[in-house]
Amino acid sequence: MAGSEYSALGFAELDDLSASAYGQAVRLGRFDRATIAEQLGLTTPDAERAEQVLRHLRLLQPMPGDPAVLVPVGPDVAAADLVGAAERQARELQQAVTEVRTKLLSLAPLYFEGRRERNRVEAFDLIRDAALVQSMIDERRQHCRDEVLIIQPGGPRPSEVLPAARESAQELLDRGVRMRTLYQHTARSDLPTRAYVRDVTAAGAEVRTADELIDRLFIYDREIAFLPERSSPDQPPGAAVVREPTLVSFLCQVFDYLWDGATPFEPETGKAPTTGDDVRHAILRLMAKGYKDEMVARRLGMSVRTCRRHIAEITEELEATSRFQAGYNVARSGILGDFPIALDTGRPVTPADPACR
Repeated sequence: MAGSEYSALGFAELDDLSASAYGQAVRLGRFDRATIAEQLGLTTPDAERAEQVLRHLRLLQPMPGDPAVLVPVGPDVAAADLVGAAERQARELQQAVTEVRTKLLSLAPLYFEGRRERNRVEAFDLIRDAALVQSMIDERRQHCRDEVLIIQPGGPRPSEVLPAARESAQELLDRGVRMRTLYQHTARSDLPTRAYVRDVTAAGAEVRTADELIDRLFIYDREIAFLPERSSPDQPPGAAVVREPTLVSFLCQVFDYLWDGATPFEPETGKAPTTGDDVRHAILRLMAKGYKDEMVARRLGMSVRTCRRHIAEITEELEATSRFQAGYNVARSGILGDFPIALDTGRPVTPADPACR
């Protein structure tokens, strides 16, 4: 233990000079400052400091009947005298901690019985405090036993949240909890997200992507689900906490349906993302439904600028001079199957339509 650590605990540090002085005192049977200073070649201040250290460490104690004389005592006696009180306090504190924990844990059956009763009465809670929602999610994660289902729409994950997400995922996976996560295809082109997925899948997580997803969703042990609250843009979103078994089961079925139709996310170092065709197909499908650029970008989790770049490339490849003509060329080519819908009007389009000329 370093000297600073000794001092922090209220104990003096036994240095080499003080140890030598203690050895001489044992040989003499008492601590004679002048004699010890002469034998060890010490100055008077050094001998006085050694005496103070040894007294503080209880290695020198007054002789019974003659307090002016200091005699050395055994290290075991000094240790018992010096740290005995601290050890006793530590034992008492540990006992108090154990008693408090035992008393609180005795309430666990009452708590869980109350929770079961509450779940039967309340289908869900609407929590508007974002900090409280996060606290509840953290609590459910810590007590999760079997499985976590997650839907994270919106494209790439913000890089600043990935370290905490990686730590949380590792904690779950280390406990043997199965973890399945759905992202959108656009997340595959983001390097921080790919690195995160590579780490968690190596630890046992499963990750897939789809072109479109429903809103953010967390489900723990198929017992409780968290859905984002619809709040104003300038307020942090709260959450609807769903406990009713039928509703939670329905949300699990929705997740399983999306999962079955999604593509495994298997990032490999040195290989570029292979979802360009998937993203373009999704853009074409939404364009054919008549959605504007902003809506297409929002539904696919990408920026409007990136979306417009894709649309420009698609229009060029289809040899079209307008969105209308691109839509007609897509419908005529059969890329999207039997889906001849005009891009902006939402009405059937034919080769005679002036918009396609």
